[in-house]
Amino acid sequence: MHSAGFAAPPLQDAIELEAKITPVVIIYSIMVASGGLVFGYDVGISGGVISMQIFLEEFFPVGEERSQEAEMNNNYCRYEDQGMQIFTSSLFLTALISTFYASNTTRHRGRKTTMLIAGLLFLVGIILSASARSLPMLIVGRIFLGSGVGFANQAVPLFISEIAPSRIRGALNILFQFDMTLGILFGDLTIFTTSKMEGEWGWRITLGLAGVPALLFTLGAILVDETPNSLIERGHLEEGKSVLRKIRGTDNIEPEYMAILSASSISQKVEYPFEELLTGQNGAPLVIAIMIQVFQQFTGINAILLYTPLLFKTLGYGSAASLYSAIVTGVVNVVSTLVPIYFVDQSGRRKLLLVGGVQMFVCQTIIAIILGLKVRDNSNTLSQGMAFTMVLLLCLYVSSFAWSWGPMGWLVPSEIFPLETRSAGLSVTVCVNMMFTFLISQSFPSMLCEMKFGIFLFFSGWVLVMSLFVYYLLPETKGVPIEEMNERVWKQHWFWSKFMEGEMEEYSDECTQSEI
Repeated sequence: MHSAGFAAPPLQDAIELEAKITPVVIIYSIMVASGGLVFGYDVGISGGVISMQIFLEEFFPVGEERSQEAEMNNNYCRYEDQGMQIFTSSLFLTALISTFYASNTTRHRGRKTTMLIAGLLFLVGIILSASARSLPMLIVGRIFLGSGVGFANQAVPLFISEIAPSRIRGALNILFQFDMTLGILFGDLTIFTTSKMEGEWGWRITLGLAGVPALLFTLGAILVDETPNSLIERGHLEEGKSVLRKIRGTDNIEPEYMAILSASSISQKVEYPFEELLTGQNGAPLVIAIMIQVFQQFTGINAILLYTPLLFKTLGYGSAASLYSAIVTGVVNVVSTLVPIYFVDQSGRRKLLLVGGVQMFVCQTIIAIILGLKVRDNSNTLSQGMAFTMVLLLCLYVSSFAWSWGPMGWLVPSEIFPLETRSAGLSVTVCVNMMFTFLISQSFPSMLCEMKFGIFLFFSGWVLVMSLFVYYLLPETKGVPIEEMNERVWKQHWFWSKFMEGEMEEYSDECTQSEI
């Protein structure tokens, strides 16, 4: 999944700096990355909770009636309910809105404070959701949870990026996304256990257990130090130096301190970074970042992960079997997320995206053909062997996303913006991702009802489009220093260079004058 996810700002300087891999950096990263567990866990349980009979009866009687009445026992439409869709997607819409508030808080109050706010929002949302007695109370709980996601996704990647030594920055950044996939798996396992409970305790315990990673995250936000970058940017120079010595494990921090001081000074000269995004040199990165987020959601991954238990019920599996199959796809998601840690700097971003796109296209096309031939509105002729094939194809699809468009969809935008507009560019990236996650998750049940097996052809068609986009318009950024991205990537690209010439020289002169 991304699911929902994150964008980590890249290195600020190409200077070789002395920095040990200290235990404090590893511990801090693990502690704050637990924010990904909360988001992932919610994605993992959402589909399972809304398939619980007692939950449907209490909050979504229309969806429950659709799944029970024989005359409306349509395999594709049994879970089309507007209230249910609002429950699932309200989190993403709230995260979209809260991201803009979080951006301001992160800059003026610091990363630590923003994470602490996120943790408190998580806890309030979980309490309201788990104790809900009405649909409005349930939705309010989701709104608090979504606000927590917006704040966490803004601050956590930034925090990890700023404290990590450059040589392990990529691995630590992926830790946040890895925790998201781990959270999804924990959610699937929880649903598998609590779905057997009698009465309302099953769904209440399921929602309430999200408090465990939320507490860990909040505790981590309390215990960690603020990043040196944030402290120095906000004028706390000596405290910033002290924290820098602590996390680097050396007293020789002057070169990095000066690099942070210089970067902060240049960044502060841009008064309106969002306006700066519309200038010539930022046009290409902005288009790439936006389109990658749109394409990432139109792979269909979040919709499929959210509604996996319901999909397996549509395929004819019983409740227990469908949840078990969802657990299998969760394990595949976690394991596959480890792949790009090694291959992203060996094979490059483009190759992972293209190969993953081919695999997703093939899997979704075959799934659509099988569903079209075997699953009708009111009948299901899937054999046991064919149903197993469907599970295998879904696993292959999830795997291909987990090692391609999942991590690459966030890595590429984090690399391509100039320093002055990097924060604003990443804010737009997160906003677009959440907006399209909301749109897809909100519309998926209705699309499944109306398009039936064609929903998979719809997503596979988008995978084909995005693969062509990558092939022709996405430059390779592997091994290119961040500060040389304009000269070595955009200015050399057959298409984007047409929009960069002229702007580059003017920008370089401005940067040179700023440094002087």
